[in-house]
Amino acid sequence: MKILVLAAAILLPLAVFPQQTGPDRPRDLNKSPDARLPNGKLQQEEILKADHEKSIKEVAQLIDLAEGLKQDLERDDSHVLSLASLKKTEEIEKLARRIRTRLKRY
Repeated sequence: MKILVLAAAILLPLAVFPQQTGPDRPRDLNKSPDARLPNGKLQQEEILKADHEKSIKEVAQLIDLAEGLKQDLERDDSHVLSLASLKKTEEIEKLARRIRTRLKRY
């Protein structure tokens, strides 16, 4: 009997108060796959295309920064990282994180 009361106490609030989607929860993009732009193209395809182009540009920046960092490290004989090189590593990290987040979104 105690188990039944405990189960009811746990499950009743879940049934009465369903989970709400808030601004911190990602929306399910598959709910409206037919959303079209005024030019007739699918909205989700255009978003994916724009994200892909952004990723390509940021990957090119990432490569340039990584090559610059490599040149800086090869040029300096000291075992101390310069401030400019440290800033490059931070920018590389930010770019990689943005690209990864964008790719994981879908």
